[in-house]
Amino acid sequence: MGSVEVLIDQIHELTNSTSAGGSSSSVSRIHLLLKQSDELLHSLSSQLYPLLDQFDPSTHTLPYIYFLDAITTAAPADQEQANQFITHVTKLIKSSDADHIRLVPEKFVSVCQKMKEQILVLNDPLRGVAPLQIAIQKLQASTEHLTPLHSDFLLLCLLAKCYRVGLRVLNHNIYHVEQPRDFFLYCYYGGMIYIGLKQFQKALELLHNVVTAPMPIINAIAVEAYKKYILVSLIHNGQFSATLPKYASSVAQRNLKTLCQVYVDMAIFYSNGRVSEMEVFVNTHREKFEADSNLGLVKQAVASMYKRNIQRLTQTYLTLSLQDIATTVHLSSAKEAEMHVLQMIQNGEIFASINQKDGMVRFLEDPEQYKSCEMIERIDSSIKRMSSLSKKLSAMDKLIACDTLYLTKVGKERQRFDFDDFDSVPQRFNM
Repeated sequence: MGSVEVLIDQIHELTNSTSAGGSSSSVSRIHLLLKQSDELLHSLSSQLYPLLDQFDPSTHTLPYIYFLDAITTAAPADQEQANQFITHVTKLIKSSDADHIRLVPEKFVSVCQKMKEQILVLNDPLRGVAPLQIAIQKLQASTEHLTPLHSDFLLLCLLAKCYRVGLRVLNHNIYHVEQPRDFFLYCYYGGMIYIGLKQFQKALELLHNVVTAPMPIINAIAVEAYKKYILVSLIHNGQFSATLPKYASSVAQRNLKTLCQVYVDMAIFYSNGRVSEMEVFVNTHREKFEADSNLGLVKQAVASMYKRNIQRLTQTYLTLSLQDIATTVHLSSAKEAEMHVLQMIQNGEIFASINQKDGMVRFLEDPEQYKSCEMIERIDSSIKRMSSLSKKLSAMDKLIACDTLYLTKVGKERQRFDFDDFDSVPQRFNM
């Protein structure tokens, strides 16, 4: 321990050498000392807790991170020690210097993820939501950068049912990704948060990103995302196509459908529009859906069949009685049909009016004329977003075009397929 105490004295001496809490040179020297002592700190991990009180994370961010990282080597002995660790990491996150955090991002991430693990052990996810949100902000170079902590934050939001808090991160567009796994988990958990908020279009976008992202081998995250992608497609769009877009990886195109065959079969039953057959299918595979934690979504998909069947009626009839609607879509009564129609009118899913006197429903055309101030603002906002995205894509294209590794690979490919190796296209064909 004597060596550690000497290290602490040196850190305090360097910190106190400037009134601003340490110049860039003193911070560099502190960082060097800590790197040289890292192995020693890990060897004494169980004895470091009392020494943390000698540091203030606002002025000793680097020492605090190094000491906590070393402490994570040994698992907490009991619940009290786990709580103690969580308290120290929370204190670090709230008070630390963001510039100093970015000097040791891997250690900071490791400490935060160990805190998340202890929070899950204690089954208290809400405790980590606010700290991890702050940690992401301090770790990010900008809101466009994805960090390893994004998925941990979204997971805690899911478990704590703080869906709207998760939107504070999800509302920012991500353009910079370092680790594919971080991206897969971010989109998967983000999709689940949007499902919880019943914002199914947003959920589809994120789940689609997982399913179509480049992958050298199939992974469990993509498989689970594909299952939810099928169910959300049925709920939101009333249909599902098992054909993935051409830009999806060949691995995904070969394997996802086979690994999720029950869900693909469910989409086929859904397209038939017969609720009774769908209910039999769901009961047959109920254990599978429960094991995948998708039974709730499956039930929503089945319930949405009534809505889709009612929408089909609007394409055939101008007027129809509530009783006829109930009979056609297999609802128990005219009253139940009325509740479905009213809900769909409120959600803007159909345009209709109900004559309460004779129980008749009149189906109407879409009244939107696309000339209101609100609609003009929405169109203008969409144009601005597309323009901004176009500029970012152009900038990324220029960066890629100047990338040495990319140019080297392209050069090798061009050597294999040189235009001079091919005959010119004949002007006419002999029949």
